Amino acid sequence: MTSLVAAAAPRRGTTGWLSARWSARRVLRGPVAWLAWGTLVALSVLVLVGPLFVTADPQAQDSVALLPAGTAGHLLGTDDLGRDVLARVLAGGRPFLVVCAAATAASALIGTSLGLLAGFRGGWVDAVVMRAMDVLLAFPLVLVAILMVAVLGGGTGNMIVAITISQAPTFARLARNLTVGEVSRDYVRASRCLGHGSWHIALREVLPNVSGQVLVQTTSTLAVTAGLSSALSYLGLGQDASAPDWGYMVRAGQELIFSNPGLSLIPALLITAFAVAANFAGDDLRDATDLGRL
Repeated sequence: MTSLVAAAAPRRGTTGWLSARWSARRVLRGPVAWLAWGTLVALSVLVLVGPLFVTADPQAQDSVALLPAGTAGHLLGTDDLGRDVLARVLAGGRPFLVVCAAATAASALIGTSLGLLAGFRGGWVDAVVMRAMDVLLAFPLVLVAILMVAVLGGGTGNMIVAITISQAPTFARLARNLTVGEVSRDYVRASRCLGHGSWHIALREVLPNVSGQVLVQTTSTLAVTAGLSSALSYLGLGQDASAPDWGYMVRAGQELIFSNPGLSLIPALLITAFAVAANFAGDDLRDATDLGRL
């Protein structure tokens, strides 16, 4: 009985929660990792807290337009409608972060759940779930997101739904492949011998051992959702055009790129910084959880 109990325990030193918790001590050990995580934190704080210190209304228009950066009361100047650029940049980051965070979390939750179900149950459940995921993966992610927004309509909520649908298959395939490898191991068979039910085994035994790679994929997907969110807004498929949004600000400012490059370059650089930082943060997290050697 003792050997069965030992075999039924989640494997340690792999990709599970216990390993991730232990290996997290290695996060932020390199300058690139510090820069990546610091950029993500700084941008989040800037967007969430920054508007509290800027009194200008991001949508208030003025007859005096295109003021240069450094003008009194307008640190980054104004756009072609006389709206304060700094206020719009800070306000435009909120829907960007909301869409990125919500879509990434939703796609990770839904995709991982479907992959865990398919890999654990197998048979016709596996076939049905994964064929549905294959259909979505057969199309470019941007095309899937654009199609869903076109069907559902614009708005932050519909953008989240569209990006979630486009990203969930990636998590489903990853979780399914990892789960298939786990269900054949001794600790799962031992857990069944001890009388544990399927839900207990899947959630308490298998899931902890696949969560590490799913977490790394989540961080990397954050960079993808940043690109998709910006692309949809740039194409005019995001929220209302009058509301500030980084993607739409890039589009609106490109007509004045030579005379006032900051109108387009500032939000574009912020989007790029967020996406690049998320990618490097994912690499750092992968190294911290020992995934690079699996």
